[in-house]
Amino acid sequence: MASATSHLKPLISDLGLILMTAGIAVLLFKKIKQPLVLGYLVAGFLAGNNFDFFPSVEDKTGIETWAEIGIIFLLFSLGLEFSFKKLMKVGGSASITATTQIIFMVILGYFVGIAMGWEKMDSIFLGVILSISSTTIILKTFDELGVKTQKFAGIVLGSLIVQDIVAILMMVLLSTIAVSQQFSGGELLQSILKLVFFLTLWFIGGIFFIPTLLRKAKSLLTDEMTLIIAIALCLMMVILASNVGFSPALGAFIMGSIIAETTQAEHVEHLVKPVKDLFGAVFFVSVGMLIDPDMLIEYAVPVAILTLVTIFGQSISSTIGALISGQPLKQSIQTGMSLSQIGEFSFIIATLGMTLKVTSDFLYPMVVAVSAVTTFTTPYMIKGAVPFSNFIESKIPKKWAKKIDRYSSNSESIKSVSNWQIVLKAYLTQVVIHSVIIVALILLSSEFILPLVEDSRFGNPIAALITLVVLSPFFYALSIKRVAKKQVDELMKVRKYRGPIIMMVLLRMLLTLFFLGFLLNSFFSPVVALVALVIAIGTYVLFPKKLNKQYQRIERRFVENLNAREIIQASKSRSHLTPWDGHMTIFNIAKESNIAGKTLDDLKLRETLGINVAFIKRGEITIDIPNKSERLFPGDEICVIGTDAQVTKFQEYLDQHEYEIPEKSVENDIIMKQLELKNELFIGKTIRDSQIREKTRAMVVGIERDGKRFLNPDSSLVLQENDILWIVGSKKMLQEFFNDKREKLGL
Repeated sequence: MASATSHLKPLISDLGLILMTAGIAVLLFKKIKQPLVLGYLVAGFLAGNNFDFFPSVEDKTGIETWAEIGIIFLLFSLGLEFSFKKLMKVGGSASITATTQIIFMVILGYFVGIAMGWEKMDSIFLGVILSISSTTIILKTFDELGVKTQKFAGIVLGSLIVQDIVAILMMVLLSTIAVSQQFSGGELLQSILKLVFFLTLWFIGGIFFIPTLLRKAKSLLTDEMTLIIAIALCLMMVILASNVGFSPALGAFIMGSIIAETTQAEHVEHLVKPVKDLFGAVFFVSVGMLIDPDMLIEYAVPVAILTLVTIFGQSISSTIGALISGQPLKQSIQTGMSLSQIGEFSFIIATLGMTLKVTSDFLYPMVVAVSAVTTFTTPYMIKGAVPFSNFIESKIPKKWAKKIDRYSSNSESIKSVSNWQIVLKAYLTQVVIHSVIIVALILLSSEFILPLVEDSRFGNPIAALITLVVLSPFFYALSIKRVAKKQVDELMKVRKYRGPIIMMVLLRMLLTLFFLGFLLNSFFSPVVALVALVIAIGTYVLFPKKLNKQYQRIERRFVENLNAREIIQASKSRSHLTPWDGHMTIFNIAKESNIAGKTLDDLKLRETLGINVAFIKRGEITIDIPNKSERLFPGDEICVIGTDAQVTKFQEYLDQHEYEIPEKSVENDIIMKQLELKNELFIGKTIRDSQIREKTRAMVVGIERDGKRFLNPDSSLVLQENDILWIVGSKKMLQEFFNDKREKLGL
């Protein structure tokens, strides 16, 4: 018992110290209106072992453990916000912006590191570290500045999704490079294929099973059970990722992205948020503890250089990327200046370098210092984006400005996709998904099913038969299931496309035969496998309808799970209905709003603010293109179409029309007062005519008369002398009311 206590004591005391310093930092930095992440870093810096006059942690190993847990929950929460499916929908603008920025900054960071005399591995890690902007800092800054509803914010958030996915991929590639200590093309390709295989497998399996599990158990799940199950699923994927050689952070991110596709995503995100905030604070404080002031003084010049490289490099590359993607100049500059910092992923990548022992000791504290400075400058960069864009527009030649506007307008018409592209994408998706499923099930069967039955006389045939039955729908889908039917039929009418389409079908069939041979060869000798292959093909040809029916049932389940959340939120995704600079933004009508209950005709939003109401969502009901007689109610979601300036004005309009909630409420102000009527002005009047309720906001809840009691008397009851009234209302207003009555009576 004593040894257990001594083991727990530093761990608990260190955690208490971290949370105490984090709490103080939150209060101070909230007061001075600075990003909380910066406060955590400063708190960790002070609580580290570099200052003797501050309490310091005792067990660094324990803190590293807490920090690793913090990373897991941070990335799990990021996955909940940025799903794989959402990545497919961020559009070309965000993808091009992020890709341009990442490529530019990786190259720039690498050559800056080399120019400063760093080792190659330090320079490689530096390039990756400087290429990833901070999701946490940007989201918090957007909230604080109230710009989340502006159009450029959508491009920034989409770019962050792409960056987070790319950061995960680069972590895997950096691990491979670090282990081999060289750029081996074969090993990198192997790592990429391995990553694609497991990502596809986990995503498909997760979408097929997890939404179904949560939906079936929905009536049984309390908040507590939902939280426990979500964290359990997260940690399970962390273990799986670790076992196949990936980082735990990757597993957490993937499980978050899978749960993000379920109808429970918002609920899980809400429940996990306190856990993420707790361990996230521990992570950022622990990062601050690693800052060595002596090292920062020694490397002050490189820190300053990297800070400038980050701010200007990220801003310029992101702006160029946004321009290339077809965004107007103003929005491009706003996008670029918003992405000019590094944050949590940079810490994680720097931690990876330390863990693998391939980077120098000075890199980590320098990264933290650069992040701290750029965190501080981010709000000012976002605020200064509009004035700076106006300045640039006034200085550049008019011909350039016209060309940029023309390019931006024309880019909208280049987004159509040809039939051939649709067919190629559908065929490639079909091959990749079903190949991954088939290979995974064959490997799982040989690893787990075969050992269970191999000791029996017919062990191998039984295992092969079970595997073949399970895989038969997927073999059918891979080989002959039609995809993109409409586009294929149209292309087959054109002679030059017939050959390529027939070749793609034949390749799918050959691939199916290869997988069948691979399956049977895993359980039998080559000769027996050949005979079994012929029998399997014969059976396969005889029962195509049953295989199709079985596959359709599996596919239907997967598609329903994948689209369930999207169907519920379908009314919110109508951004394609807005021309030019207009965009759609959703606002909530607050319960404190005094516009609730008014019709759209009363509000005249179009005439006064220049916006249109696209739809009103009220619970499960959506009112599209509402007419002028439609009323707004508290809790309504109202979607408006307008420019950034118009949407901002509407937000201000909503804020101005909310009732002010007093900062401090007077406790026990509402009392029940007993009053005996003697010489009162309202004797002989009814309760209604006495105007007690109107003038005091109080109500008569009881009357005693001649020993009889009347609870909640009728308002037409006439008050008589010697009646005893029981009145509930504000103590102050009641006192003033009755004093005023007595003064009029001369009492």
